Amino acid sequence: MSILPHHLHLHHAIAISRHHRVYCTATTPPKNNRPKLQKLVINVTPPKLDDPSLKSTWAHRAWVATGCTTVLLSLTNSIIGSIDTHIWVEPILSGFVGYLFADLGSGVYHWGIDNYGDASTPVFGSQIDAFQGHHKWPWTITKREFANNLYALARVITYILLPIDLIARDQPVVMGFVGMASGCIMFSQQFHAWAHGTKSKLPPVVVALQDAGVLVSRSQHADHHRQPYNNNYCIVSGIWNRFLDEHKVFEALEMVVFFKLGLRPRSWSEPNTDWTEEVEPSLTTSSPP
Repeated sequence: MSILPHHLHLHHAIAISRHHRVYCTATTPPKNNRPKLQKLVINVTPPKLDDPSLKSTWAHRAWVATGCTTVLLSLTNSIIGSIDTHIWVEPILSGFVGYLFADLGSGVYHWGIDNYGDASTPVFGSQIDAFQGHHKWPWTITKREFANNLYALARVITYILLPIDLIARDQPVVMGFVGMASGCIMFSQQFHAWAHGTKSKLPPVVVALQDAGVLVSRSQHADHHRQPYNNNYCIVSGIWNRFLDEHKVFEALEMVVFFKLGLRPRSWSEPNTDWTEEVEPSLTTSSPP
């Protein structure tokens, strides 16, 4: 028997294998244990220009005074400790680190309450509700009186900082850090209010500090109130905003929270009327009878 036909057949099969590829695909059936998404609803009501909730009370003033006292005590202890130990560079550097830490902390906290929870959330509910209302009516923060705007943070600072002042009062480096960080955190809401202010109505020193980047600028914070509402969260100096946004730090955190807890941030939702800013009503407009 001749092997030529078989040889030709084998040669033909090899030629085919050289010119054709075989593709295989595999599919994995979808899992049914994906977290169930719930629509996040923002329930806020429009404020009134004469709303009593924008006014300061004596309790608000007392908390701000107490908070300022604890901050000044920390800074004073840092200065006295520096004089006694003849160490100046370390406390100054620790104060600068505290300033940077406060800006980063304000961004993380702002991101959290902007994206998660509602008015019924324990502990943070009132802050969440206020910040969501702020997105719709950002001008309201400029109408709040000073102590009304700061008392909540001043109260927290008092509870946290007072024990530290008593325990670490002879450590100038520690006092420099906690004093500067706590002071910037407590006043961050005032820096925030100034970022919404009109340049002509702000004190010249505030405008100069904003332009120098020491305080968060009006133009930088204005980007936070534009779509897609997921950037420029830091409100002390704003120095961390560029790094956090360019490296998508908060987007990564949102993915972690989503896959671990099944919570979807508000920034993932399409902007709707809840996020649409309403302009400030005219002070001269008379209300209907």
